Amino acid sequence: MPVKTTRTAFYAGSFDPVTNGHVDLLRHACRLADHLIVAIGVHPGKVPLFTSDERASMINEACNSFASHEGTEVEVITFGGLAVEAAKSKGATLLIRGLRDGTDLDYEMQMAGMNQSLAPDIQTVFLPSSPMVRPITATLVRQIAMMGGDVSAFVPDFVALGLQRKLAASQ
Repeated sequence: MPVKTTRTAFYAGSFDPVTNGHVDLLRHACRLADHLIVAIGVHPGKVPLFTSDERASMINEACNSFASHEGTEVEVITFGGLAVEAAKSKGATLLIRGLRDGTDLDYEMQMAGMNQSLAPDIQTVFLPSSPMVRPITATLVRQIAMMGGDVSAFVPDFVALGLQRKLAASQ
């Protein structure tokens, strides 16, 4: 009988906050991997709206239902430095990248080529965003929320509530 190997995928981002676009890609990534590492990039020069722990909690809540349905173990980590190096250190063989449009494709193709040079054993997998979530970015969601706009169509309900609380506390 063949030995079943675990397929480990690595999906990196800022997730500040988790959007419906992220959730869409997470759902698709769970179909490809037995173990999905969701990696929150931490950069000293950037001040996120949500802490790493808050973002990790949002990711876990967003993934709970469909990850278990797909039989995928989701692990949330933080990392600094190169995503491909973090993926390598975690034993990932797939690097998940989302594509919203042709601009994303141009950038991601360059990145995939560089990552292939740095870590030949890790395959970049491009997942197209579903049409309904293509225009959503965490940056736009933050900007809309900070200006008092309704972001409920762009994020899970618990994230919209978290944004309201976070912004109310900062005023």
